[in-house]
Amino acid sequence: MVLKLHGNPRSTCTKRVLTVLEELNVPYEFVEVDFAKGEHKSPEFVAVQPFGQVPYIDDDGFKLYESRAIARYIALKYGGIGKLIPDPSDLKKTALFEQAASVEQSNFDAFAGPLAYENVFKPLFGQQTDKAAVERLTATLDAKLAVYDTILSKSKYLAGDEITLADLFHLPYGSLLAVQKIDFLESGKYPNVARWWKDISGRASWKKVNA
Repeated sequence: MVLKLHGNPRSTCTKRVLTVLEELNVPYEFVEVDFAKGEHKSPEFVAVQPFGQVPYIDDDGFKLYESRAIARYIALKYGGIGKLIPDPSDLKKTALFEQAASVEQSNFDAFAGPLAYENVFKPLFGQQTDKAAVERLTATLDAKLAVYDTILSKSKYLAGDEITLADLFHLPYGSLLAVQKIDFLESGKYPNVARWWKDISGRASWKKVNA
């Protein structure tokens, strides 16, 4: 039975999983969840994903939600060891990978996500953007990426000189910064960040998913 991904093509978290599937050439069936019809809040959906959020996978009866957990599972099962995730027996590389993954969630997603919510998603639902929140989040993200620039001056990627899931995790919300005309990832202000972003955002897997 082919792996099924239940999600929405506009969802950032769905795109995170799709990118990993494409990176590893994993066969999958995409099952679109229609937000307009409220399918993500239906009893059938919530029975699997109790928060009523996308995505989740069904891998021959094994069901899993949370995009980063799904990405790790896919990498471990479908040939991603040594490509997107370290061999678990290599404790030091694994620790550095988990450190980088934590950096993404705590120091990037925590600010890029709310920025997208204010600037991109609120207007879609006819809500007013909180300009004070945008200003605060933008300044904080700027400071965080200054630290990224230091990290990336010492290694090609966040966990070392090999790409990992931790790098790819940045793609969905990172791509939305340009939509908001926030150019921290592409301008010359942080040259190491710009070099890294050009690398990861230029991957064929992401181009296919984000087309």
